[in-house]
Amino acid sequence: MQFERVNAITGDVASRAEAMTVDQASAIAETAARGHADWAAMGPNARRAVLMKAADALEARKDDFVAAMMNEVGATAGWAMFNLMLAAGMVREAASITTQINGEVIPSDKPGCLSMALREPVGVILGIAPWNAPIILGVRAIAVPLACGNSVILKASEACPRTHALIIEAFAEAGFPEGVVNVVTNAPEDAADVVGALIDHPAVKRINFTGSTAVGRIIAKRAAEHLKPCLLELGGKAPMIILEDADLDEAVKAAAFGAFMNQGQICMSTERIIVVEAVAEAFAEKFAAKANSMPAGDPREGNTPLGAVVDRKAVAHVNSLIEDAENKGADILSGGVADSVIMAATVVDKVTADMNLYRDESFGPVVAMIRAKDEAEAIRLANDSEYGLSASVFTQDAARGLSVARQIKSGICHVNGPTVHDEPQMPFGGVGASGYGRFGGRAGIDAFTELRWITMETQPGHYPI
Repeated sequence: MQFERVNAITGDVASRAEAMTVDQASAIAETAARGHADWAAMGPNARRAVLMKAADALEARKDDFVAAMMNEVGATAGWAMFNLMLAAGMVREAASITTQINGEVIPSDKPGCLSMALREPVGVILGIAPWNAPIILGVRAIAVPLACGNSVILKASEACPRTHALIIEAFAEAGFPEGVVNVVTNAPEDAADVVGALIDHPAVKRINFTGSTAVGRIIAKRAAEHLKPCLLELGGKAPMIILEDADLDEAVKAAAFGAFMNQGQICMSTERIIVVEAVAEAFAEKFAAKANSMPAGDPREGNTPLGAVVDRKAVAHVNSLIEDAENKGADILSGGVADSVIMAATVVDKVTADMNLYRDESFGPVVAMIRAKDEAEAIRLANDSEYGLSASVFTQDAARGLSVARQIKSGICHVNGPTVHDEPQMPFGGVGASGYGRFGGRAGIDAFTELRWITMETQPGHYPI
């Protein structure tokens, strides 16, 4: 059986993939368990060599990735190429850490006892990846787990099965032992059953999930029944604070990139611009002009900075937020409601706490401008959210910027930079409803290895009984 993914712009079939059953998914988990031993036994430089080949194989599929992302999720060619560039970098970063999975010797109070802390592979890691940055997040779900000696299952998104399948094809070409790299695809209506079966399967030892907070809670509860650790990177409502001494031109550039890159469909997207009253009018004028200069269009034509949002459901959600805000007194400075998946860059000014846009994640090309009387209120507004993934503050006083950043409750904060910023070696993750745990670099080693205490006695023992 197969299921179809439809192109949201044309209505044509974008891709077809196997609609796996619970039994098929369980069989893949067993295959992954069998494949783990050979991969875990390989030396770090041998694992590194295979991962480096995987990075090259990803890049060799450039045209296929661009076509798949355009057809399945309405991405622009630029966004697809950025995805591929960062994903290949993530694989090479993962390759570099195979020799950095260190242990330590810990001084023991017991004479003659050599006491060690060792990091060892966990076993089978289930990585569940979303559609919005499909190459980046699909690769992130498996690269560091593989570097640590685990076998992996990539649970592909129902919205971009071809894009995620291309990742697995590239990794297969690199020469991993049989059963080490696996993919599960399923029809949308079967997602809950298939994912539940994978979480329940005794071979699966840990889960990482990137996606909505609502689904993350379901996964965490299911995993908790088996005492299986999760790494969850969930929703966001990223604030950008603009203080009265900010360079407004720099802030405008960063805000436009953060709010509208990939049509605002990034977990780090700038969703709230909190601007101090003293510069609010000046910023609003500059920012509205910038947003109005950024048209949206069919990504296949390749002549607009914004492409399409993922589907009609996203359009309805964003439209409802815009309409609710306008009905409650907000000003629309650019864009507005749309009648297709080609949505304009929309700036909504004078957003207040009684509007849904103030609190609800939009995950689309709309951003709320919220006015604050001073720095203290700006910080309070930034923290008035259940989410806590990324944040940003603009000021020309470096010490002040660092002070404000330290007061914002988020896993990530940038001073004089956009909320959208990712690098393979950085600890990436959030707090609160944005999840827990960290991807990236050495933080990823902690997430995907088991820390064990092992001792060796070198002298005769003396015991009280």
